[in-house]
Amino acid sequence: MSRDTAGPNLQPSTGSTTPTNLGTYDAAALASATTVIGHYSTSFGLAARLLGPGIREEVRSIYALVRVADEIVDGAASEAGIDLAGQRELLDDLEHETERAMARGFSTNLVVHAFAKTARRVGIDPPLTRPFFASMRRDLDPTPFTPASVAEYIYGSAEVVGLMCLRSFLHETPRTPAQLAVLDHGARSLGAAFQKVNFLRDLAADRDALGRNYFPGVDLTRLTEAQKNLLLDDMDADLEAAERVLPLLPPGSRRAVTAAHRLFARLSAKLRETPAQELMSTRVRVPDPEKLMIALSSSLGPQAWRR
Repeated sequence: MSRDTAGPNLQPSTGSTTPTNLGTYDAAALASATTVIGHYSTSFGLAARLLGPGIREEVRSIYALVRVADEIVDGAASEAGIDLAGQRELLDDLEHETERAMARGFSTNLVVHAFAKTARRVGIDPPLTRPFFASMRRDLDPTPFTPASVAEYIYGSAEVVGLMCLRSFLHETPRTPAQLAVLDHGARSLGAAFQKVNFLRDLAADRDALGRNYFPGVDLTRLTEAQKNLLLDDMDADLEAAERVLPLLPPGSRRAVTAAHRLFARLSAKLRETPAQELMSTRVRVPDPEKLMIALSSSLGPQAWRR
């Protein structure tokens, strides 16, 4: 089959001046991951621009796979007419293809291929991906959450994603086991905070459209200010734990993670300002101009964002 010659932006990263088949395919996969992210998250897109170029591609490939799995369980597949059994099958297929690609270095699914390329480079392995897919499956289970099961869910759906990104951040700047343990704790805390903030701001959609309650023991139809603030205290504790680790990150990722941290800290503050009952009908967000200012101030370093 004939093909067009790849343009200069599709050159492989091997230093060769002649495009290779795999280099062109890798570039197309990374472009696909970037497109997926661009359609779903302005906050992530702004923060990702502060990453170093190579790390930026890797983190985008991680989040693109996460986004595709989310869409299987969070509405797109259902809107396409696929029932719960079909969604479970799609999720199983995606996990199996992800593990195959991680093992062999190639997938016909471009988003999976981009993820596998990153995973093989930075050391992401099935002990990190399997908890993620287990949490995605949990979203297809109508059984009410318990405190233990929601903690397990948060680990798989968010904390391991933070650990995956950390593998990319540290790939070329290794740390001692003691330092890595501290950084792992920070990455997990930040992932947990992100997830919990999203739980609270998406209360109405999760309850009404998806039939989910990620806050066991809380009657979402009668959420009180005291309950809301107690939930936010827990989220802010995670944010504080993550903030203490930010200075330990390499420069190529520190400012981007700082921007993401500050965006979610602002979301937490806005949630605290919003009456509890309004959360059942309003999705709190940070306006785009404010997001931009947070990203810009974070790009200037700690002296700017601490003012």
